[in-house]
Amino acid sequence: MPELDGLEATRRLAGDGSATRVLILTTFGLNEYVYEALQAGASGFLLKDSPAEDFLSGVRVVARGDALLDPAVTRAVIEGYARKPPKRDDLVRKLERLTAREREVLELLARGLSNGEIARELVVSDGTVKTHVARVLQKLDLRDRVQAVIFSYESGLVEPGAGG
Repeated sequence: MPELDGLEATRRLAGDGSATRVLILTTFGLNEYVYEALQAGASGFLLKDSPAEDFLSGVRVVARGDALLDPAVTRAVIEGYARKPPKRDDLVRKLERLTAREREVLELLARGLSNGEIARELVVSDGTVKTHVARVLQKLDLRDRVQAVIFSYESGLVEPGAGG
């Protein structure tokens, strides 16, 4: 990109409360780049060597408001969070905004469960889960599920390696 890189473009597109979703397509699977892309507001991250059908599926996933990480970088992201410093007190205080049920939904979301799986786990409807997820995102000032997962680990709500 001649004038700015993908990270800066993502920051500009995702900034200012925009509803724009960004799917990063790159040759770089470096941990730092993945973290920077997610912090810049990307909703998805795929490597260019992914099959075309994965790219098309990724566009659909991100377009509907969900998040996506290329399987090739997922392990590195998890390992990176496992090495992160202890939970941040400011984020722990933000968790107090949530009801007990919303915290439960956030924890299940952070463990990778889909809305349907969360609904079955909690014995509620898919619509109820969608409502809880939307309220969690709103109360915590988060853009999407990827940011919710990051928040869950950084706040200490979910611990790497803990069963679930």
